[in-house]
Parts: sequence; structure tokens; C-alpha cells
Amino acid sequence: MALTKRDLFQKRRLRNRNKLRAMADGRPRLSVHRSNKNISVQLIDDAEGRTLASASSLETSLGVVGKNNVEAAAKVGAAIAERAKKAGVEECYFDRGGFLFHGRVKALADAAREGGLKF
Repeated sequence: MALTKRDLFQKRRLRNRNKLRAMADGRPRLSVHRSNKNISVQLIDDAEGRTLASASSLETSLGVVGKNNVEAAAKVGAAIAERAKKAGVEECYFDRGGFLFHGRVKALADAAREGGLKF
């Protein structure tokens, strides 16, 4: 039986997350979610099960509401790097989920790295 597009996405997501969790070393996880209209990112401490910082293209303070392009993703990446520093986090690991590391996801990661996050 052929797998659906969603099943393949879930397999990629879990395969990626399990590999990352094996080498997490107590670092928080920078988790990305990309939809057709928005992009959001959370810095999650899996040991305590809580979110340390988050950023989204839905926030009016970033000035990218209604846009979902590479520039909006870069602004969200810069915002999460700044908020992570306020939360006292400098190192994390990047959880792209089932999304390919290309386009908006890559722009977000590059902006977060430029903002000072190490992953």
C-alpha cells in the first residue's frame, strides 16, 4: 500500500527528531513549523517540557504579518536569536521537522546563526 504525503512527512519528521534527540546532550531544541501562510519557531527544553522562547510571522511587532517569504523567515530567525539570548540560551539543536532544509527554513536558520545562536 502506498504511503500518503502526510505519512511520508511524519516518517521524515520522526526520523530527524530521533537522530537529534540521540545527540541532544541536554541542549534545547529549536523547532520550526512552516505552513503555506506563516512560519513559526520555538526554543523547547525537552528535559523540563517547556518553551523557553518563540517567534512567529503572525506577530505584528516583526512587521511581516500576511507575508510568508524568505525575508519574513529571516526576520523570525533574527527575533528567535534575540529572545534566546534573553532566555540565556546560546547553544541548541535545529529541528527542521519533516521540512526540507531549503528556502524559508534555511533562511530562518541562517538568520538565527547570524543572531548568535549556535547549532
